[in-house]
Amino acid sequence: METLEKFINTWKDTPTKTKLAFTQIYEHLKTFEDTTLEFKARPKVSFSLRPRHNNQKNRSLFAMVDVIDDDPEERWLSVCFYKEMITDPDNAGELIPEGLMGEDGYCFDLYEYDQDEINYIKRRLSQAWKNAKE
Repeated sequence: METLEKFINTWKDTPTKTKLAFTQIYEHLKTFEDTTLEFKARPKVSFSLRPRHNNQKNRSLFAMVDVIDDDPEERWLSVCFYKEMITDPDNAGELIPEGLMGEDGYCFDLYEYDQDEINYIKRRLSQAWKNAKE
């Protein structure tokens, strides 16, 4: 996780405060028991945080938290889940056919800091974590 910490520490936040949103989501993920976090850096494309419940057997993650890096001055977040692992009672996500590792998934895009949206995403993360146990 050294690479992830370095990424966070060198990220200069913008008025949209997406760095703050990402760090709150990251801190939430760190509270989950029996969970490992993988970080994949693809500068100028995305930085991807991938949580996996240790009891998962068929999938390598239960969510994907991407920092979209096509413009480092205006990074935004896309948080995606497998369709059957979460509910979306507020219809805030976008259903993406075959959008998560070749399977249908919901993605929630966050272009600026919004505590209500972050809390909603955190609840979806908790739900996906609970449903990831196989």
